[in-house]
Amino acid sequence: MTSLFDRHHLGPLTLPNRIVMAPMTRARGTADGLATPSMATYFAQRATAGLLISDGIAPNRVGTSNPNTAGLRTEEEAASWRQVTDAVHINGGRIFAQLMHGGRVSHESISGVRPVGPSAVAVAADVFTPTGPQPAPVPRALETAEVAEQAGSYAEAARRAVGAGFDGVELHGANGYLISQFLSTNANLRTDRYGGTVANRIRFAVEAVEATVDAVGGDRTGIRLSPGAGLWDVVEADHAELYAALVTELNRLGLAYVHLEATTDEATLLDLRKRWDGTMIVNPSSWLTRGEAAFGARQTDLASADRWLGLGADLVSFGRAYLANPDLVERLRRRLPLAEADPATYYAGGDAGFIDLPAHNSDLVGKN
Repeated sequence: MTSLFDRHHLGPLTLPNRIVMAPMTRARGTADGLATPSMATYFAQRATAGLLISDGIAPNRVGTSNPNTAGLRTEEEAASWRQVTDAVHINGGRIFAQLMHGGRVSHESISGVRPVGPSAVAVAADVFTPTGPQPAPVPRALETAEVAEQAGSYAEAARRAVGAGFDGVELHGANGYLISQFLSTNANLRTDRYGGTVANRIRFAVEAVEATVDAVGGDRTGIRLSPGAGLWDVVEADHAELYAALVTELNRLGLAYVHLEATTDEATLLDLRKRWDGTMIVNPSSWLTRGEAAFGARQTDLASADRWLGLGADLVSFGRAYLANPDLVERLRRRLPLAEADPATYYAGGDAGFIDLPAHNSDLVGKN
């Protein structure tokens, strides 16, 4: 049986284990979009993972979703990431940049421009801004002629990412951001070639991926998807059919991987595994019932990781488990207890709860 600690070939990369650090926004960039030395330390501390995936990174100005996050919107921002990629590589790791266009999940006070989306439908939620949570504005619906530019923004950011030393990029097609908005049946009310039918609603995702593959190659390109997740007020009324069509279409493009969140029933996820010929990353973090139980994700653990490897996943991603456990690989290997992160430090800024968390045995960090 495949072990979490077996090697895996991902394009030109040889991963020493099958543990992936999932993308998590920590809001430790500068106010003007630059990566920092603390971010370099943070990722270097976790370089024993088979693969690291960065915070969600804005590919262009209008796609900026969160304040205090480092971007890939300009060459200056890209150059600031070089300290991060160098630190990861020096410590023996591999890192992909997650390209995250927020679409309607944004605010003019963050980007300086009105957010855009597939349709003029606001998120029924507050969004994060430099002055605190504010109601999401109604986005400007993209004209048909403008859609290609936003799809191309992923490719432009991918070129900058690879130039800054990233080993590849992951398009954020999950969790209610722009690609997810185009896939939806409530945020996307378009009547042109990007709306209505399943074939039309997957078109933006496919075009964004195709542009990125043309820019940096399929073996440097992945995508993250969250079938039926319902995050950021996105509804996918036909998500089983929708994602079957999307994964089938993506399968011809020779991507490095598809990264699935376990946000729908197991049968649907296993069907997507059958439709995908390449590497599949699964994040087993499951969603609690939207009812009497609080809504949120259960943390991925060793048991759920092993179970999904048995079901056909090639790699397994861990999110919150990595926040307080920079040496997660060794803790899992040796079945050591995991430390708990303090939610107050998730997005607080500063080094507390970010890079001051000790490894169980500090001499293990940085070794593969």
